[in-house]
Amino acid sequence: MAAEQGVRVVGPRPGGGLGRVIRALVLLLCFVARGGALYFHIGETEKKCFIEEIPDETMVIGNYRTQLYDKQREEYQPATPGLGMFVEVKDPEDKVILARQYGSEGRFTFTSHTPGEHQICLHSNSTKFSLFAGGMLRVHLDIQVGEHANDYAEIAAKDKLSELQLRVRQLVEQVEQIQKEQNYQRWREERFRQTSESTNQRVLWWSILQTLILVAIGVWQMRHLKSFFEAKKLV
Repeated sequence: MAAEQGVRVVGPRPGGGLGRVIRALVLLLCFVARGGALYFHIGETEKKCFIEEIPDETMVIGNYRTQLYDKQREEYQPATPGLGMFVEVKDPEDKVILARQYGSEGRFTFTSHTPGEHQICLHSNSTKFSLFAGGMLRVHLDIQVGEHANDYAEIAAKDKLSELQLRVRQLVEQVEQIQKEQNYQRWREERFRQTSESTNQRVLWWSILQTLILVAIGVWQMRHLKSFFEAKKLV
C-alpha cells in the first residue's frame, strides 16, 4: 500500500548548503511515508487478514466502509446500518491487542507495543443479507501508520498553530518516525544475525556428528572384517 505525501519547504535558495540539506531531508521523509488505501471483496462469513510491519510505540489508524452488491442495479451500494464489521488485531507474539465490533463504516485505532508483523483481520458479523447480496461485500480500507495517522488540520485548530509551527511539528514527528523505523530495522537485522548464527552453529554440529558417525561406522566395519577373517583362520 502506498500513499502520496507532499511537503512544501520555504527557505534559502536551492543552491545554498542549507537548501541542499533541506531537500535531502524532504527526500528522506518521502521514502518513509507509510499508509494507503485499497478495497477488496469478501463473503459475509469470510475473514480477510493483512500483515503490516510496524515499529514499537507507533499509532495506527484504519478507516473502512462496506458496500453490498445490488443484483438489480448490478453495482455495489452502501451497506445498510445493520451490517457490522468485526476488527481484530494481533501483535507479533499473537496477542490480541484489539477485538471490537464496529458498524458498516467506521474507524479503528491501536498502538503497537512490540515491533514486527501485526495481523489485522476484518470480517462481517451478519449472514442475513447473504441471499440479498449474493454473499459478497466490498470493503474499502485505508490504513495510516505513524505520523501519517495524525490529523494536522485538527491539531493546528486545537493548539492554534501557525502554518510554520505546524510544518515544524510535522517535520519533528516525521523525524521521530524515521528513528522508530531505524530502530525497527536494527531490531530486524539483529534477529536475522541471531538466526544466521544459530543456523551456522547447527550446521557445524551436524557436520561434526556426521563425521563421528562415519568414523564410528568405519571402525566397526574394520573390527567386523578382522573378526570374520580370524574366524575363517585367514589371518
